[in-house]
Amino acid sequence: MKKTLGIIGGVGPLATMFLGEMIVRQTKASKDQEHVHTIIDNDTTIPDRTAYILDQSKENPIPYLIRDAKKLATAGADIICIPCNTAHTFYDDLQYSSPVPVIHMIRETARRASSLEAKRVGILATDGTIAAGVYQRALLEVGIEPIIPDERTQKEVMSLIYDYVKAGISVTYEQWYKIEQAMWALKCDNIILGCTELSIINKELKLNKRYIDSLIVLAESAIVYCGYELIDHNVPSKSV
Repeated sequence: MKKTLGIIGGVGPLATMFLGEMIVRQTKASKDQEHVHTIIDNDTTIPDRTAYILDQSKENPIPYLIRDAKKLATAGADIICIPCNTAHTFYDDLQYSSPVPVIHMIRETARRASSLEAKRVGILATDGTIAAGVYQRALLEVGIEPIIPDERTQKEVMSLIYDYVKAGISVTYEQWYKIEQAMWALKCDNIILGCTELSIINKELKLNKRYIDSLIVLAESAIVYCGYELIDHNVPSKSV
């Protein structure tokens, strides 16, 4: 039975549009009617997730996420996803209040790393995601050692996310190369792109296959959970 997908978007806006594109491109379909019925709420009013994690005097994004989940369910969504890794810090609160299941992007990405038989996996993400430890816990649960960047590299990652992608400025491979080399120097088997803005960089720079793109994992998971087939038959495990 086919399900309707709801997307809590706006976190960020470009990543939301890229997720929609990936869902269309990765669905096995020969006509419009064979694609996933998707409802997108590109809610750009949701407060910054990292700002709240690092300083809880900032505006709390959780009520916005819950409001949007209920709105999407009322509009007909049977299952929900969020193209924002940092927002999954609040997953338990959101799932508890959501009328329908919410796909756990980070657990799905950790399972993908496990399926590649990786032992040491680097995490590139926002300060909020790193501080919350959501990827570290998810990787440890599947027997993988999580590797986080040093302080200098993490600052460079944050700059590319906020000063470039969120600002609509393209990133060059020369800028990315410093981050890449710093992570490979830590002897990572693979590197998770654990921020959907980094997925935009991946799209533009066409990074190599040792990267695990969380947004692509989310797109593929959403297709399967909604009862559709993937073009490449790379079917993720069903475990919302």
